[in-house]
Amino acid sequence: MPLDELRDLLAKHARPDLSTDIDDVRIFRADEPSPPTPTTYGKVLALVAQGVKRFALGDRLYEYRAGEYVIASVDLPVTAQFTRACPGEPALGFGLDLRQGDVAEVLLAADDGGLPEVPVGAAPGLAVNTASAELLDAVVRLLRLLDRPRDIPVLAPLVKREIIWRLLTGEQSAMLRQFGLPDSGLSHVARAVQWIRDSYALPFRVEEVARRAGMSVSAFHRNFRAVTSMSPIQYQKQIRLQHARLLLAANPGDIAGVARQVGYDSPAQFSREYRRQFGDPPRRDAVRLGASARAATPGAPRGD
Repeated sequence: MPLDELRDLLAKHARPDLSTDIDDVRIFRADEPSPPTPTTYGKVLALVAQGVKRFALGDRLYEYRAGEYVIASVDLPVTAQFTRACPGEPALGFGLDLRQGDVAEVLLAADDGGLPEVPVGAAPGLAVNTASAELLDAVVRLLRLLDRPRDIPVLAPLVKREIIWRLLTGEQSAMLRQFGLPDSGLSHVARAVQWIRDSYALPFRVEEVARRAGMSVSAFHRNFRAVTSMSPIQYQKQIRLQHARLLLAANPGDIAGVARQVGYDSPAQFSREYRRQFGDPPRRDAVRLGASARAATPGAPRGD
């Protein structure tokens, strides 16, 4: 069974830093359920081989389990967790970063033969589906190359192209085709998303970002929400708070300074929105994160 072999390969080659010897391929392993953690799903195919992963995007809750995958075509701020994992049966997952140029090359080679029409509006930027037998087989063959390092430079690019083709001919064909086309609605939104991520601490007018995306304000609002499940301002807030949490973990005593650094003029507003997002006020959350980091570091000094 492809799923059984996939589990064995992932368990064998998992590393603490998630990396592998194949470019753009990562392996995820969790030996226990994880707390809800804010993170960013980049442009990626993520396939679960064992366990259950749950994540929230805006006001939507998603879950995928063994044999299912999520595909994201823009950078999306999510809160994610493994909900089923233990040392004897760890959660295991495969990740492949998706590159627009690679998808475009496969589209050119296919010459649109037999592919469905690309919708006019922007496709959602994220979806969960069941992996086909063909997709699972291709992922397994890609991971087998980890046992034959000499073959990786020649064969890995070919199998990656096959994986992209399986996605292009699967249920999320519209999303991936829009991702690979430079003038699609999704690509226009992706440019706006990138600008907001790069400039998250700066105030902006939606009209300005719509112009950067090459859309009218009404079309931009509609397409941005279709892709990200949130408004541009909500997206910016999520990115600001995620960056603030990283900064506070390193400097828990400077709440006001971190608030200013991520774009908040009011520390009180920052604290309110931070607590709403993460469940604790900034200082308490930063102390807890610091304690967790020390506990996870071998030989780290204890506070007791």
